[in-house]
Amino acid sequence: MTLPAFVQQGQGSTAVILLHGIGGSRTIWGDEASGTTAAIASAGYLAAAPDFPGYGESSGKPEMDAMVQAVLDLAEHLANQWAAPTTVLLGHSMGGMVAQELVARHPQRIQGLVLACTSASFGKPDGAWQANFIAQRLAPLDAGLGMAGMAAQLVPAMVAPNASPAAVRLAQAVMAQVPEATYRVALQAIAAFDRRDALARISLPTLLLAAQHDRTAPPDVMQRMATRIRGSEYQCLEAAGHIANVEAPAAFNAAVLSYLSRHFASP
Repeated sequence: MTLPAFVQQGQGSTAVILLHGIGGSRTIWGDEASGTTAAIASAGYLAAAPDFPGYGESSGKPEMDAMVQAVLDLAEHLANQWAAPTTVLLGHSMGGMVAQELVARHPQRIQGLVLACTSASFGKPDGAWQANFIAQRLAPLDAGLGMAGMAAQLVPAMVAPNASPAAVRLAQAVMAQVPEATYRVALQAIAAFDRRDALARISLPTLLLAAQHDRTAPPDVMQRMATRIRGSEYQCLEAAGHIANVEAPAAFNAAVLSYLSRHFASP
């Protein structure tokens, strides 16, 4: 077992593992960003936020197999070393895709699921939409602007129209720290992702958390996902875009804590 780099707070028999997006790292859940790790810990749960392979302090490449295994290893570690056998995955964007993939492969290992600003597919891996998506995302890097230049272009287009300048600056700073090689590999991984057929087989408590101004994972896409997951809950956060956990942290955290309190009562 090779654990990813991670931070943890709190304690309890339920571990909530927070999975970041393609332009993030474990810091996106910290006190200076969304404060989600601390909020979950304060509510009586064990919160753990890892860096995916290639991100932050984790080695490796963010290929889907490696990301799934990193989360699975962390879940086993928290269960064995911290007496937290119940595992809830909270995945944002790419993290939501990794969460879906892990549940599809190991349906008995995960007990709860929060999918935030994510989707079940990018369509057929060799489709024209995927090729265009990748080309658009990589254009700033191919032009030599680097991750900081790409973040300056990309983040303002991902947030809500009235997002606070502080939230935009923070999201840009986090994205700028992602290694270019890591971003390129991760982009290929999510462009090939398709777990639409697995939605109907999800049988654990699931919250789908959308954002009103999210153009990357629009609310109607997440609402359709919710109709395919039996007994799932759907909620749309107002005045937030794709980086909803940073743009509207209070509302985001409140939705997560409400879900946890209803399905996984803390001691």
